Amino acid sequence: MAASRGVFEAVLGTGWSRLRDQIARMTRRDDAEDLLHDAWIGVAEREGEAANAAALLARSAANRGIDAYRRERRIGAMLLADPPRACEAVADLRPLQDEMLIARHRLERLRIGVGQLSPRTREIFLMHRLDGRKYREIAEELGISQSAVEKHIAKAMAHLTDWMEHW
Repeated sequence: MAASRGVFEAVLGTGWSRLRDQIARMTRRDDAEDLLHDAWIGVAEREGEAANAAALLARSAANRGIDAYRRERRIGAMLLADPPRACEAVADLRPLQDEMLIARHRLERLRIGVGQLSPRTREIFLMHRLDGRKYREIAEELGISQSAVEKHIAKAMAHLTDWMEHW
């Protein structure tokens, strides 16, 4: 706590805005206020007394500015080195909330449409679409012709297409 009192008195003596301007000149950054505030917090948490608290605060803020510059430069170099991955590093690829809401509504609508299919057509449709089974495999398992499987799938697709278009 003694360190924070010394820093507080030093800043009162030199002035926050004057110290902020000094940091801005030293780092050539627009975020001098943030750097100074972060340095203030860091110095205030230390134990012990500084001989020149204002200088310690200024040096700490300048070091934070240098670290931020190096971090930005490293990220910039990574983005330039691999442009296809650069977009992934910058862009948020998750869908927007409204897109997710619309997708949920469409999925629920599809569930209702699948529920309207006859039990046999629904079973064949789900075996093909969800399980990824081929027409031949479905026909063999259910003991029907491959042509019958194709007709059930076509019937399901026609119904669901119509159902989804008219909501």
